[in-house]
Amino acid sequence: MERFPIGITLLLLASVAIYLGLAQRSLDRMRLTDRGALVVIAAIIIGSFINIPIPFVPFNTSVNVGGALVPVGLAIYLLAKAGTEKEWGRALAGAAATAIIVYVIGSLINSGATVEPAGRYAILDAIYLYPLVGGIVAYVLGRSRRAAFVSATLGVLLVDIFHYFWLLRNGAPANYTVAIGGGGAFDTIVLAGIIAILLCEAIGESFERLSGGPKIEGRAPELVQNLKTPGESTAMAENGNLRANDMDATGNERGKVDIEKHEDQK
Repeated sequence: MERFPIGITLLLLASVAIYLGLAQRSLDRMRLTDRGALVVIAAIIIGSFINIPIPFVPFNTSVNVGGALVPVGLAIYLLAKAGTEKEWGRALAGAAATAIIVYVIGSLINSGATVEPAGRYAILDAIYLYPLVGGIVAYVLGRSRRAAFVSATLGVLLVDIFHYFWLLRNGAPANYTVAIGGGGAFDTIVLAGIIAILLCEAIGESFERLSGGPKIEGRAPELVQNLKTPGESTAMAENGNLRANDMDATGNERGKVDIEKHEDQK
């Protein structure tokens, strides 16, 4: 009996958490709605069964929709929603650093390996080691939830692309089959993204609470507004409207009093 893919299992669990409202804060910080997140998860799961073949290559090559194209599209969307250019830079630099570090660690572990899939050290299966390393590096470099998620998913996907070019350079046989973003890479990409977000929630949120909340000094107003939950934003907007109405009402009353005094003087 084949093992049910770890990535799909985690995505189904994430869907349940979103449906129950347990992931509301993380989604708010990533500028995703519950419905939007569920649509993305459904696209990843369905896309994991779809491979688009790439012609004119030495061996059978395809791109997995759920493990490559959807994560790239989601990353572009999240970067478009990034609050500042610095977040863009952190996310892209984090993706490059994550890819390099994971690739180097993978090369060290699997070099001269006689036992698969854990490699010569046989400590931790690569399907868990790569996303763990990728998630930690992405969190450290990305810092925000959006940047950490983008760094983790794109970084691990880049490792799969590096491996593909390594196969090209070393002349893989014509009957060799590669699905970029598919198979084990799909599970690794999903795991890396989830680990990065969980680290942001567990560590980043704890530091924010200990320091009295996210720092707002020197930040753009729209970025500060994005740090608020929908309830807080609504409450602030309502308070602002009430204050504006109160000021208008006070101004009108003062105007009426001035008119009455002017009439009395006449």
